[in-house]
Amino acid sequence: MLFSVIIPVYNRPEELRELLYSLTCQTQSNFEVIVVEDGSGLKAEEVCHSFQKELRIQYVFQKNSGQGFARNKGMELAKGDFYILFDSDVVVPDNYFFQVENAILERNLDAFGGPDAAAKDFSILQKAMDFAMTSFWTTGGIRGKMKDPAKYQARGFNMGVSKAVFEKTGGFLDPNQGEDIEWSIRIKKAGFRLELVKEAFVFHKRKNTLWSFSKQAFSFGRNRINVSRFHPDAIQIVHLMPSLFLAFLISLSLTGMLGWRIFMLQFLVFSCWVLAVWISATFKTKSFLAGLLAIVTSILQLSAYGLGFIWEFLVKIFKG
Repeated sequence: MLFSVIIPVYNRPEELRELLYSLTCQTQSNFEVIVVEDGSGLKAEEVCHSFQKELRIQYVFQKNSGQGFARNKGMELAKGDFYILFDSDVVVPDNYFFQVENAILERNLDAFGGPDAAAKDFSILQKAMDFAMTSFWTTGGIRGKMKDPAKYQARGFNMGVSKAVFEKTGGFLDPNQGEDIEWSIRIKKAGFRLELVKEAFVFHKRKNTLWSFSKQAFSFGRNRINVSRFHPDAIQIVHLMPSLFLAFLISLSLTGMLGWRIFMLQFLVFSCWVLAVWISATFKTKSFLAGLLAIVTSILQLSAYGLGFIWEFLVKIFKG
């Protein structure tokens, strides 16, 4: 089986270098690499050329059109039987393609999504952000810890589709704003088998600050509403939880003025959640500081996502 690795990149040559290097360390070499530069001012062409001896790599430059359409361009040029999509800020474990090929063949998959994780050498902030994005206490485990792998909606930072899936569905319909989730839903509705492959994880080397992390979470909340424009059934109870969390935090600040009994009850609930996050994050990261910082990133992730969800919901209502 020949894999075609599609990587959209925008002004991130050094991040791309780390990803490409990790691809040279794979235990299997049955893949080609197609890098689609999406109108970057800071180009990665030289980085790609530096790996020509180690990888079967093709570099393509196009006018800026968004990561979804950049991925489509890469898949149009692909020669493989199965297309693997990575974001430029991930690093791939050396047995990734071994795990993917086994899962595809054993489970007869047409498409898959893989989770993200934090490597041991990640910074404390990166580990705290990873926890906030993947923990049961924040996202309910929908980004890679689901009991039923068939319910998973693949994300563009780590997903794969067969050539047949791309040819029948046409790829991404939107350049951004939850385009990966939309396509995952459409792939399943077309009758293809898409599942989570837990073993096919990547290290997601986010370079966010706390502010940019909050902005990203806000966008994720907006994206879920955007996906519902294509698929009204895309919003489920779990997607409402961040907005309820935000409402809870706001009410916590207000109930103190109404009566101490209600405030103390709410404060106790919040304290129990904070304790659960700290213990869980400390145990996962093996870092006391990362556990403390995970409380901050978890609050930011939930609040910003909830605000983005509400914001876009109101926009949808008023715009009709």
